[in-house]
Amino acid sequence: MLMSTVTGCKPVKLALASGKGGTGKTTLSTALALSARGPVWLLDCDVEEPNCHIFIQPESQRTVPVPVPVPVIDDTKCTGCGACGEICQFNAIVPLGKKTLVFPELCHSCGGCARVCPSGAITEQDIIVGTLEISTRDHVTFVKGQLDVGRAMSGPVIKAVKQFASDDHVTVIDCPPGTSCPMIAAVSGVDFVLLVTEPTPFGLHDLRLAVETVRTLGLPFGVAINRSDAGDDRVETYCRDEDIAVMVRIPEDRRIAEAYSNGNVLTAAVPEYIPVLQRLIADIQDRVTGRQP
Repeated sequence: MLMSTVTGCKPVKLALASGKGGTGKTTLSTALALSARGPVWLLDCDVEEPNCHIFIQPESQRTVPVPVPVPVIDDTKCTGCGACGEICQFNAIVPLGKKTLVFPELCHSCGGCARVCPSGAITEQDIIVGTLEISTRDHVTFVKGQLDVGRAMSGPVIKAVKQFASDDHVTVIDCPPGTSCPMIAAVSGVDFVLLVTEPTPFGLHDLRLAVETVRTLGLPFGVAINRSDAGDDRVETYCRDEDIAVMVRIPEDRRIAEAYSNGNVLTAAVPEYIPVLQRLIADIQDRVTGRQP
C-alpha cells in the first residue's frame, strides 16, 4: 500500500539505531525527515562520523561550540587529602602526595571533585570537545554534532545535539551504530526506536544485541529491514518469534544504491517511497499515542 493517510505530524521523538554499521540507518533517517509532512527536526548524533549532511545538503548553517567543564587545581590550596581521587570513578584526577594530577580526556564533568574538596582548591574550566552545525533545508531543521579529533567521549556532544529535539514537531535522531554508550546516550528519552537491520547472519546477530539493549532501557521499538529480499528469512523469523513489529521493508533496489553513491537521498531516486515513509511515521505516532498495539 503506497497511498498515505497521514493528516498531520504529531510530536514524536524517533531514534533510528542499529547493532552494526552499514545497515542503511542514515539513508532511512534522511529519507524520513524529508518525507515528513510539516516541520521536522533531524539530529545527527553519530558525532564521531556524521554524514546526514551529505544527503540533506543544507542551505544555511551556523556553528556552535560544545564546552564541558574539567577540574583545575590550585596547588597553593591543595592539601593532598585525596578526597577528589576517591570520588572520581574514572581516574581523571589522581592525588600524588601534595601534587594532584588531572587527566581531562578521562573526565566526565560530573563536578564531584570540586564539591568534595574541603579546601576549595578545585575549580572548573571549560574546554571545547566538539561543535554543532545548525542548518535548514525546506521544512527540515538539521543539527549535526561533530566530536573534535582526539577526544575520547562523544556523550557531551550527543547530549548537546539532543537538546534541539522538538517538543512540538517530529524529531528524527540518527544514532551511532552499535550498542555501547554513544548509542545509549542517543536513544535515551526518545518515544520510539526504529532498529534498522538487514537479512544477513551479521544483521541478525547485531539486531539481537540492539533488541536486548532497548528492552533493558524500557523503550518501545520496532524493526526496519533494509534490502529485505537480499538475504534469508532468519530476521523475519526472529521478529515473529519475539513478537517484534516489522514496521517497514525496503527491498534491494539498484536505484537506491546509485542515489546513495552520488550523495542523493533515497526518495529522490525512488519517489514512490515517500507515501510509504509518511505511513511509517504515522504508524509510529499511533503506537506512541496508544492508538495502535
